[in-house]
Amino acid sequence: MNKTGTIATGYAFLAAALYALNAPLSKALLQVVSPAMMAALLYLGAGVGIGLLYLVRFRKTEHKSRLTKQEMPFVLGMILLDIAAPILLMLGLQRASAESAALLGNFEIVATSIIALALFSEKISKKLWIAIALITVSSVILSIKPGQTISFSVGSLLILAACACWGLENNCTRKLSSKNTAQIVILKGVFSGLGSLIVAFLIGESFPALRYIGAAMLLGFAAYGLSIFFYIRAQRDLGAAKTSAYYAVAPFLGVIFSWLLFRDRLELQFIVALAIMILGTYFSITDTIVLQHTHSHVHLHTHEHRHDGLTHTHAHTHEHTHLHAHEGAKEEEHLHSHIAQESHDHTHEA
Repeated sequence: MNKTGTIATGYAFLAAALYALNAPLSKALLQVVSPAMMAALLYLGAGVGIGLLYLVRFRKTEHKSRLTKQEMPFVLGMILLDIAAPILLMLGLQRASAESAALLGNFEIVATSIIALALFSEKISKKLWIAIALITVSSVILSIKPGQTISFSVGSLLILAACACWGLENNCTRKLSSKNTAQIVILKGVFSGLGSLIVAFLIGESFPALRYIGAAMLLGFAAYGLSIFFYIRAQRDLGAAKTSAYYAVAPFLGVIFSWLLFRDRLELQFIVALAIMILGTYFSITDTIVLQHTHSHVHLHTHEHRHDGLTHTHAHTHEHTHLHAHEGAKEEEHLHSHIAQESHDHTHEA
């Protein structure tokens, strides 16, 4: 790997590490910040941060068309889902361990894929079906409360509900990938944050101390905003498949960070779920990479060119993202993206 590739790989892991801070630090802040208020501050921090990054870094390079009235229903749907999902996640984090929450985030892969199949008849590969099955089994194991009778943890169920909301949100954004992505991200961050803030006030929550407001917004900026920034930097040199593969370590880094912070005892139930989740993530990653690179061409002539909108199947971890827009399986470079523009040599049939 050359120097550029090494730096890009570092950016990808840095993006994953920054997002991995979300579960443990959010859980710690929930001791002093109420759930809906926490969700609001995280998204406002991310929205403001992405807005600043856009002004400094992306304003001159983002040339896609702006949103029109026709796209407003999709934007509204994304905002509403991005209000519900983080509040559910924060409520779940209050009741579940940060380690379990970090792993359960992978259920978004399942939710996104199944909803895409049901609503848009998207095909799911054999490997992705295996990944879905394994991640679902792991999620069920994490959700079961140990005891003589089988019962489910309320915290885990709330986190799974958040993942389902984000899975639907991922599919809502499929119609907007040709639009100005930075505009979409900023709208989602700011308005979802404001929406969560309204919910917080309606249910009687209030602002925490100023230092906790700053800490929560800084976490949102780092775990979502800066994570997105470094993800993009990595994707430019590595492409979408490799970047998403490296980024898939985020949930497992989250487990490590959570354990280092809280020192929770890792029960056998968690260890079994972790092993199954690792296997499921492996199938998801290899499915992404294989589908990204299996387009073949007849050897008649060769030239270098750029692919815009390369189609592939991919998994959302996130996503991270939860402040991103994409068109199902289509790819184009944008602020936290599953979409890349790559230049490479290959052959075409004349």
